[in-house]
Amino acid sequence: MRKRLSLSLALFLILFLTFTLTACGGNTNGGKTVINNSTDVKIKLIFNNEELTVKMDDNPTSRDFIKRLPITLTFEDYAGTEKISRLEKRLSTESAPSGIDPSVGDFTYYSPWGNLAIFYKDFGYANGLVRLGHIESGIEKLAKISGNFTVTIEQVLVDENHS
Repeated sequence: MRKRLSLSLALFLILFLTFTLTACGGNTNGGKTVINNSTDVKIKLIFNNEELTVKMDDNPTSRDFIKRLPITLTFEDYAGTEKISRLEKRLSTESAPSGIDPSVGDFTYYSPWGNLAIFYKDFGYANGLVRLGHIESGIEKLAKISGNFTVTIEQVLVDENHS
């Protein structure tokens, strides 16, 4: 009886420590944690001394994009409606809808061309367009830029001491 109780207690402690250590684990970076749950992921667009935050959607295309960060790209205006930049390698479109009707502030991937598109004006439905996320505020800063400009895109890190 005593041996069985000791064995049960030992098993319980092993399981408890395993779950505790797993919950505390994760990718860290200097006291900051990289969010692995893509429903909580935010990225920042850094350009011309400005910074915009994008709340990312949870889909395979968004997750594929997040894996590539950080990245620096050159954007240009397209049709007075969106800012676009071609990616070096295409993103996964697994489980993606056939298209969407983007809103102002949508951060998207246009699969036929393999480029990112950030909408600063309304646009109608487009086949092959996949929403990656949405800019939380400040889209007007992006809309004002004329000509080509460089954007550094990074994942927002969460401070472990303030979360």
